[in-house]
Amino acid sequence: MVVGARRGCVLALRRIAVTALLAVLLVPTLLVAPVLATDVEVVAQEDTDEADDAGDEEDAGGEEFRGTLVTGDDEPIPGVIITVETLDGEVVGQVESDEDGSWSQPVPEPGDYVVTLQADTLPEGVELRDPERASLETNVRTGQERTLLFPFGEAAEVTPFSERLISQTFNGLKFGVIIAIAAIGLSLIFGTTGLVNFSHGELVTTGAVIAWFLNAPAGVGAGIQLIGAGAIAVVISAAIGGAIDRGLWQPLRKRRTGLIQMLVITIGMMLVLRNVNQLVFGSSSRPYFDYTIQDAFVIGPLRVTPRDLIVLLLALIVLVLVATMLQRTRIGKAMRAVSDNRDLAESSGINVTRVILVIWILGTGLAGFGGILNGLVENVSFIMGFRLLLLMFAGVILGGLGTAYGAMFGSIVVGLVTELSTLFFSTELKLVWALFVLIIILLVRPQGLLGRAERIG
Repeated sequence: MVVGARRGCVLALRRIAVTALLAVLLVPTLLVAPVLATDVEVVAQEDTDEADDAGDEEDAGGEEFRGTLVTGDDEPIPGVIITVETLDGEVVGQVESDEDGSWSQPVPEPGDYVVTLQADTLPEGVELRDPERASLETNVRTGQERTLLFPFGEAAEVTPFSERLISQTFNGLKFGVIIAIAAIGLSLIFGTTGLVNFSHGELVTTGAVIAWFLNAPAGVGAGIQLIGAGAIAVVISAAIGGAIDRGLWQPLRKRRTGLIQMLVITIGMMLVLRNVNQLVFGSSSRPYFDYTIQDAFVIGPLRVTPRDLIVLLLALIVLVLVATMLQRTRIGKAMRAVSDNRDLAESSGINVTRVILVIWILGTGLAGFGGILNGLVENVSFIMGFRLLLLMFAGVILGGLGTAYGAMFGSIVVGLVTELSTLFFSTELKLVWALFVLIIILLVRPQGLLGRAERIG
């Protein structure tokens, strides 16, 4: 009866934690989702111009619209006037494209704007591919440099569905393994301590920010090549995780602090880490200084850059190594034993405190590595980890709470669903479809895809 009561308490706490998770994260996600993708054609900005970065930091919040005007033959289009207005028609600014076709216009604050290209200023013989898209209604987040694309020339050929399917499957797998690497520590920490760590996303950001400063040229950072910078950043992230457990969580566990109180502490830690990252790194998103621009090569119907292929291979190798460690090594078996039944593991001679410390070191090191990979695929920003947090939780819950293998598998499913949904629906809804699949699977298997059903009583 005592065992049944204890299991009932654990399951009740899990339900409370999951409910709190969805309640806290779903609202900001729905608010952010329209910002993540709009009807405007937006491309990822990979600007290596240090002067532009310095100019962005001088702006109040760093928000701006920018782009490069080129013809279908990649010839720059100078002298074109672009106007930025609020939705009420108030002109925020007007800019003219330079000799390289580049333009940028800062805005005073985040929000919705209308960006209009003055078609009558285009040179003779140059026309917009779609004249109705001369005015684009879009928005900008805090510290964001939003790049807009105005297509010129004849309409592009429609890519066959089969090629788009292969491309999005590759993108989904790449995105999924990045989420998986970042989510392993989150799952192991919950499995061994029952703690829902809302600050885990900021640990992802911290790893990426450390690697950025180590990779930045001398005067700004250490000027270390990205491979070395990434390795050092992972070690530092792991050390931070160990220090957090030794300095904060171990004393709280000894005092038998409740899981709800500890959950609130993780929210406070999340806010502290996010503001520290913003203070140190700034509000603008920036790429690493290595491998920013690469030519894509063709593998059958798939066009992929060497950077994306390396990110996928590195992530898969790390996932295999982690799985091998959990399955074959002594410490890995101890981790799984503590995750399955902490009391039984402790009674059999396993040092639970030491195992939890190793899990924090491993989990935060992997979180930092996931942030570095995500910063390679996109840009580094102070809020990048928070954007991944919901997807990490979705992967952990989908795969099965507390199991590292479940976190890996569930995260890959989430990544694939997120990217493949864009073949049929707007990109604004891709996070919604990931959550929808999560709900459907949990209705069929409440314990998750790889979780084990438990019987109470």
